[in-house]
Amino acid sequence: MVIFRHTPDALEVRHRHEVLTIRPWGADSVRVRAARFRIPQDSPGALDEPPPGDPPRITTAADHAVLVHGDLTVRVDFDREAAFPEPLLTFLRTGTGEELLAESREHFWLPGARVITGNRSGAGEVHQQFAAYDGERLYGMGQRTHGRLDLKGLALDLVQRNGEVNIPFVLSSRGYGLLWNLPAVGRVEFAANATRWQAGQAREIDYWFTAAPTPAAVLARYADATGHVPELPAWASGFWQSKLRYRDQEELLAVAREHRRRGLPLSVIVTDYFHWSAMGDYRFDPAEWPDPRAMVEELAALGVELMVSVWPTVSPLSEHFADYRDRGLLVGTDQGVEFHQTIRDKGMAAPMPVAFYDPTNPETREFVWELIRRNYRSLGIRVFWLDACEPELNPAHPGNLALYAGPGAEVACVYPRDNARLFAEGMAADGEPPTVLLCRSAWAGAQKYGAAVWSGDIPATWESLRQQIRAGLNIGLSGIPWWTTDIGGFHGGDAGAPAYRELMIRWFQFGVFCPLFRLHGDREPRTPTGHAQTGGPNEVWSFGEEAYQILSGLLHLRERLRPYLHEQMREAARSGLPPMRPLFLDHPHDAHAWTVEDQFLFGPDVLVAPVTGPGLRSREVYLPAGTRWHDPATGRRYEGGRTVTMAAPLDRIPVLTREGADIPLHA
Repeated sequence: MVIFRHTPDALEVRHRHEVLTIRPWGADSVRVRAARFRIPQDSPGALDEPPPGDPPRITTAADHAVLVHGDLTVRVDFDREAAFPEPLLTFLRTGTGEELLAESREHFWLPGARVITGNRSGAGEVHQQFAAYDGERLYGMGQRTHGRLDLKGLALDLVQRNGEVNIPFVLSSRGYGLLWNLPAVGRVEFAANATRWQAGQAREIDYWFTAAPTPAAVLARYADATGHVPELPAWASGFWQSKLRYRDQEELLAVAREHRRRGLPLSVIVTDYFHWSAMGDYRFDPAEWPDPRAMVEELAALGVELMVSVWPTVSPLSEHFADYRDRGLLVGTDQGVEFHQTIRDKGMAAPMPVAFYDPTNPETREFVWELIRRNYRSLGIRVFWLDACEPELNPAHPGNLALYAGPGAEVACVYPRDNARLFAEGMAADGEPPTVLLCRSAWAGAQKYGAAVWSGDIPATWESLRQQIRAGLNIGLSGIPWWTTDIGGFHGGDAGAPAYRELMIRWFQFGVFCPLFRLHGDREPRTPTGHAQTGGPNEVWSFGEEAYQILSGLLHLRERLRPYLHEQMREAARSGLPPMRPLFLDHPHDAHAWTVEDQFLFGPDVLVAPVTGPGLRSREVYLPAGTRWHDPATGRRYEGGRTVTMAAPLDRIPVLTREGADIPLHA
């Protein structure tokens, strides 16, 4: 027997021990939750309050119920003839009745489409299975290193790792978006026979579903549900200079001064890790940074922001360690002591265990921000690099964590989002405008805290460059419009090697059209990880005269593009539309645009086709149907709906502007 009940704003379905609720959650969108006996009152997920909207239309009968909310219809069917019947959901487009997505049973007998295997703690392993569809294309899911744009056919771990950013939102070519609203460690399989979401430990099934006529409208509804990114600050669109690592105040200032001496644009320069006295102190080591206030003031006079690296790690040698420990501000453990990583920090003769603070705890957020305010903000610093914020565990066993928000197995994936929240709330409490928080990881909703993501510690290879295009496009489709890479790759790269110089040039040409424009890396010769660590040179003049002429020209190109980029960033704040995006987002009716993975749009009016292999001096470029494009380098014009071969000499990649657009690609 099934029981259908409805209130003015929700449909409730009860069958045996399961309770299932379907509630409108924004335009053409619903939130679906299922649990044993009762829906939990609290949720660590990304959905706080439903956006305002009209109430749904709900009808019920003996064996089915229907909820209609705008362009989305949810039908619940109960087949009494089945051996083990259960309510099954189908999501339909209201106007046409077209099936968007439907639940499917894991087995025709048992189990069903929703599976909760309890562990006698009130939690358990959960599965949610849906049908698979021939020809469907799937995008999003954060940032990954698999090198694919279309996710169909992949199995993905739902866990945070260096370079693997888990944002469990998927956009379908069938006209829907789905957010798996559980920050539990788990897995999703986009297989040929089914799509199945799994959490190793959770207290409910919880997901958000939206229907929309275009992919851009899907992203707008997702932003409404999880939060809109702020407008990008004016200073943040310029060039960010970084290396692993500037070891002291004079070394860093010398680079900023050289930029100005050469007339090169520079917006941000970075003080990387180990600038501190000890992890968890969050202050400059006076032996290496004797007058940070004077440094910040000199940089400000040059028009340059100083970004400081803030790790969530706490050394047992920190002057505040006893406070962290005794006030319960550290991430706990189910087994063992409260240490989750090893590193050779200041004062250590060898690598030692370090702890992580717990940003899901409001008291931790207040405590850490007070240190940030006292030691960084008071100097005028307002840009923060939130490195290793997955958090980077060793061993990589998030299920052993105990956080304020819940057991690690259930909530660990939310750590980077709440780490960004710490800084966003602190800035807001001090009456400061939103800043950019450069994060190595994120979860759904992190964008509303100003989280910008970079693609982690990637190798300096052509294959990695190819992967970055897909990674950047998919994280933009996951609600994070502020994104960048370590231009040139992070691990390695010899500034004096001709082969690497070619890779650097091509990567820089790609980077100038990324939402954030940032040079970083650990170049050869490299030194072991530790507080004395530094790498080889990584400034634009480090790669030889030929490369310098090209790279310096790209710096000035970025300056010319900044007004156009800010137009796109305002649109991102308004509608969730990322400035760097796949062709299909603007051209959803062009079937071929859904298949193009190695080029992208930079806003609506610039088409970018990076060169991603050594020795290549031309490449094929697809032009979306129904458009006309102009090549500013040659003056040639092209009709859309076809693939053309374009020249790509070392000093440029194919970049086209939409006919009629006034984009200053050339001085």
